[in-house]
Amino acid sequence: MEKEQHQEAIETNVGKPAKKAKNELVEWLKALLIALVLVILIRWLLFKPFIVQGPSMEPNFVSNQKLIVNEILFDIRKPERGEVIVFHVPDEGRDFIKRVIAVAGDTVKVEGDQVFVNGELVNEPYIQEAIDQAHAEDRLYNSTTNFPNSFVQDGVVPEGHVFVMGDNRSNSTDSRMIGYVPFGDIIGRADLIFWPIKDIGLINH
Repeated sequence: MEKEQHQEAIETNVGKPAKKAKNELVEWLKALLIALVLVILIRWLLFKPFIVQGPSMEPNFVSNQKLIVNEILFDIRKPERGEVIVFHVPDEGRDFIKRVIAVAGDTVKVEGDQVFVNGELVNEPYIQEAIDQAHAEDRLYNSTTNFPNSFVQDGVVPEGHVFVMGDNRSNSTDSRMIGYVPFGDIIGRADLIFWPIKDIGLINH
């Protein structure tokens, strides 16, 4: 009788660890599933990857770099001067990346390498080195398009819009040609370079 009870106790104890391990496995699977759902939600609702194409934002961004774009920021507040944004251009059928130079109500004027907002010269440290190099070579960094011009004759940014330019001033299709960008076409702010590995880092606005 004692032998049978002892055997039953052994079988019971053997069963408990197996059941505990099974419960832990289920809990881990649940946690992983929840994490996966959260990643997907964050990926599709808050952030979006973007691939830089073309030279328009050189020297700060180069073709084939991969960025993370914050899609929710401008639902909270309006874009600010100096921020790098990604927006859709319906006439082009594609997305652009440019820098916000002026916001609603600002008066913009571009003369060569000088950019004026509300009559004040804009300090642009993000391209100053490139401008200095161009001047050392006795040439303008922006040798192509001033503003206002025949494409866009009104120099005042309308409500609900921003004025943007590429950092590569002589090789950028931007507000000087396509006009002011409406808020509704803005996808978000470029916040992080994640590829290639050597370029990984937060974007300085």
